[in-house]
Amino acid sequence: MIAVRKAQDRGHANHGWLDSFHTFSFADYYDPREMGFGPLRVINEDRVAPGMGFGKHPHRDMEIISYVLDGALEHKDSMGTGSVIRPGDVQRMSAGTGVTHSEFNSSRAEPVHFLQIWIEPDRINVTPSYEQKNFPLAEKQGRLRLIVSPDGADGSVKIHQDARVYAAVLSGPDAAGYALGEGRKAYVHVARGAVKLNGTPLSAGDGVKVSDERELRLTEADNAEVLLFDLA
Repeated sequence: MIAVRKAQDRGHANHGWLDSFHTFSFADYYDPREMGFGPLRVINEDRVAPGMGFGKHPHRDMEIISYVLDGALEHKDSMGTGSVIRPGDVQRMSAGTGVTHSEFNSSRAEPVHFLQIWIEPDRINVTPSYEQKNFPLAEKQGRLRLIVSPDGADGSVKIHQDARVYAAVLSGPDAAGYALGEGRKAYVHVARGAVKLNGTPLSAGDGVKVSDERELRLTEADNAEVLLFDLA
């Protein structure tokens, strides 16, 4: 089964400095039908104005992944980590027993556009940790590149959950296929552009819940950037 959620049906909050779309219930947006999908709990598409950002705030017992599409996101946390996340970078923060962090757009001219993703862990009270890796465009062009996994396979960042995240950049004749294991489900999020999933047309911001399907095929892409979540 392929269940499409159109971009315009997501929750939306515009705070001036922050324009945010919520795939699942988050903050003041609540829809009992959209509380997540398996361990995937949050996909927020955020645009942060120049010089603005999220001040220090706490998290615990969550795997938090940031995926920057445009601009640069400055990160600082209570573990002593300080970094800047740019397109191609994937940041993973395991909040575990508790961590505080801030995220800012340090540019005075350009907005930052990124996805913040939360995945519920398979265990609680782990020691907080941080990881950041770069996945060059060439590794995602025309193929699904593993960027998040439970075991750090293929150079991916490692999370505490039986979930894998793949990223692909597709256009023109590019096509990418994926075989789902028995009993697995998937979520597909179109970060930008347009693409067809098993013949179903999708546009930027659209999401798809996939269950009882064994083969996924991404085709007829128009400058698409896609994330695919393989979930237990």
